[in-house]
Amino acid sequence: MQMPGLNPTAPFGPRPLSATALRAQRDVTLCPAGKAAHKWRTFRHVCEARAELRLSDRSLTVLNALLSFHPDTVLTLGSDDLVVFPSNRELSVRSHGIPASTLRRHIAALVDAGLILRRDSPNGKRYARRAPGGGIEQAFGFDLGPLVASADELADRAARIIEERRAVDALREQITLARRDIAKMLSFGVEQHVDADLPALHRAYRELLDSRPRAARRETLEPLAAALAELSKRILHILESHVAPATHCDAGTEPQRLAAEDPNISDTPGAEASHADRQDSAASPVPVRLLAETCPDFVDYARHGLHTARDVTDTAAIVRPLLGVSPSAWDDSCAAMGPGPASVTLALILQRGSAIRNPGGYLRTLARRASAGQFSVWPMLMALGASQRRKDAPAARKLSSPSFPDESA
Repeated sequence: MQMPGLNPTAPFGPRPLSATALRAQRDVTLCPAGKAAHKWRTFRHVCEARAELRLSDRSLTVLNALLSFHPDTVLTLGSDDLVVFPSNRELSVRSHGIPASTLRRHIAALVDAGLILRRDSPNGKRYARRAPGGGIEQAFGFDLGPLVASADELADRAARIIEERRAVDALREQITLARRDIAKMLSFGVEQHVDADLPALHRAYRELLDSRPRAARRETLEPLAAALAELSKRILHILESHVAPATHCDAGTEPQRLAAEDPNISDTPGAEASHADRQDSAASPVPVRLLAETCPDFVDYARHGLHTARDVTDTAAIVRPLLGVSPSAWDDSCAAMGPGPASVTLALILQRGSAIRNPGGYLRTLARRASAGQFSVWPMLMALGASQRRKDAPAARKLSSPSFPDESA
């Protein structure tokens, strides 16, 4: 009399039975026999959904190796060969040399994700018992049935994630385009002396930028993209109402740009110095490339891009009224620091956004410190660059460096 084979669910050894394993076993049981899934297509869906499944790239490597031990491309529920039983050595080789201890950890992750089941033998070894005819009567190893049972769900999840990613990419493009339009239109308004409250529009723009979510998700980016688009339309309507009809003599009348350069800003591409050198020489010129990398928001207002020292001072002249800095405060800062360092300081103030509540008053404070020989743009520049590199730091700590003078000082 042939005894019916028991399909074990509980793992070997002290490892407890988990609720995830029970749910996977239930789903396999309830799924109709004969359901088929293309294993590599399903594996691609798992890769797309790996963040939601909390799987690392090495866990995917182990799953890829397990699938490679099944000879068929299409897996079918109800067949007697869905259990693969590779040795640790063979599994490690196909997993690109992952050690046994790491294999165990990632196999546990796959079980916790409900993608495979353990079918452990009485002694924990992986093997197959052959029937008298040569076929597999019972196998002990890793059951791929849960992957087949959840193939449709994984496909739907992957499609949703791909659509979400496409939507986020499209929203990011819209936000970038709106930012470019708003910055350029505000710059045009300043240059053409448009009779409008441009500083108020700029404050509204900066408030929207400061409200940018840290995590880029569709539901958080959609309101920002809509608000920026609406603000862009408002500014465009204001500018259109102030533009005079074109005349033939207007063509080609853009004034030629001056070639004078500020000695306190270096436009040499390779002009870089060590942090110690910058502290030793507070008056050393700031490379334009470094300023552009540290203050990307400042670059948005540059009429011809930020390539030379003259571009920096020209852009500062545009940003100054948008920040609400009075001409007298600007003249005082230029007299105390020099036009170049004052322009760099204004770029840093712009980049800090709402962290500076009163840009004009803050600039006057820095000008007084510069007059007393107690201020240099280098510590602020380095601290801002360091804060941008600390992506994982809490927002409250991002700009808390002592290199930034306090507004109330």
